[in-house]
Amino acid sequence: MTETILASERLRAEGPNRAPAALKAAPTRARSKSRRRRLLAVLVLLLLAAGGAAAWHFARASTAPTHVPTVAVTRGNLEASLTAVGALQPKNYVDVGAQVSGQLQALHVTYGSEVKQGDLLAEIDPAVYSAKVASEQAQLKILKAQIAEQQAQLALAQSQNARNQRLYKQNAVSQDVLQTGEAAEAVAHAQIAALQAQLEQAQSTLDGDLANLQYTKIYAPITGTVVSISAQQGQTLNANQSAPVILRIADLDTMTVWAQVAEADIVKVKTGMPVHFSTLGMPDRQWTGTVRQILPTPEVINDVILYDVLIDVANPDHALMTQMSAQVFFVLGEAKDALLVPMAALQPVTVASNDTGEGTPYRVKVRTATGTETREIRVGLSDRANAAVIAGLSEGDHVVLPTATGSSGQAAAQRSQQPPARLGF
Repeated sequence: MTETILASERLRAEGPNRAPAALKAAPTRARSKSRRRRLLAVLVLLLLAAGGAAAWHFARASTAPTHVPTVAVTRGNLEASLTAVGALQPKNYVDVGAQVSGQLQALHVTYGSEVKQGDLLAEIDPAVYSAKVASEQAQLKILKAQIAEQQAQLALAQSQNARNQRLYKQNAVSQDVLQTGEAAEAVAHAQIAALQAQLEQAQSTLDGDLANLQYTKIYAPITGTVVSISAQQGQTLNANQSAPVILRIADLDTMTVWAQVAEADIVKVKTGMPVHFSTLGMPDRQWTGTVRQILPTPEVINDVILYDVLIDVANPDHALMTQMSAQVFFVLGEAKDALLVPMAALQPVTVASNDTGEGTPYRVKVRTATGTETREIRVGLSDRANAAVIAGLSEGDHVVLPTATGSSGQAAAQRSQQPPARLGF
């Protein structure tokens, strides 16, 4: 009303022509302000209602029961093992080489040929060795003839010497004649002895040449499979310095896995330990064997110390082949028909409440009729997924598994407690 009176007085002061318009504008502004106040009140009420609804919704959600993931404790078999990689090699193999030099005249086998001990594998040109044998045989004949001649001369000298001795007793010949006959007999003995020595030497040379002639035919030393060939037919082989390898024969009935075990794990591996493995090409098939030997000298690869462990395995169907890759599991222990609990459900215990000395203490949350309870248990063998329960749980108990939300929440809480990282600019 005050604004209306002031407006009227202002209009009267301005003149009679402006009074009607001013009187009309004053009530219009008053009505506009009133509408704004009502709209503001409505908006405030709407915001209060929305806030109340949201608070009621979150309060209801917080009081609603949440699903707790659990898993039942069951019985089963568990194996604790040490993993390594390795490669397959035949347990027994022989590199067959040439013992004499010459041209490889014939090669009677190829890759994969099955051979038996004594089978002819290859032949080297025997011409040179045959000629040597023939020459030595002829020399032997000459020496034998010379020995026969000297033996005849010896017989004649012995007869003449005996006659001279009789005549000397009768004073029919002189002492010089007697001595000459005795000397002739001694010379005949010496010549025969020299020829005998030459004969033995020639026989030894002939035996060597005969052996070299036999070496021109190369036979299989063992029964097995030809797994590699290093020489080709027509190639000249030089055996003067070292025996050139022609091929390799391997017994594929028994294979050996050369597994490489890290320095930190080799103390767990023992001779006679059971092992099973699979190959890259046959991952669903499992072979079993035992540790035969642990080589004492390690191999260093990129500053990593690895020890070779040898495992023998039967291979009757020859499914295992040379240089195949193997995933090896050394069996450290086994638990049969044991109570199994997931490793994910175990919580470490710093100080055990009941230290019986058997197994390793852990804590787990167990679902009960009214909720959950924390229980201390003891476990023995474990693998990557499960652990064998020694005490604290029964078959059918349901243990609580950690949730992704809980894990991420704990990680976030830990991160929030850490100081901010310093940037090294």
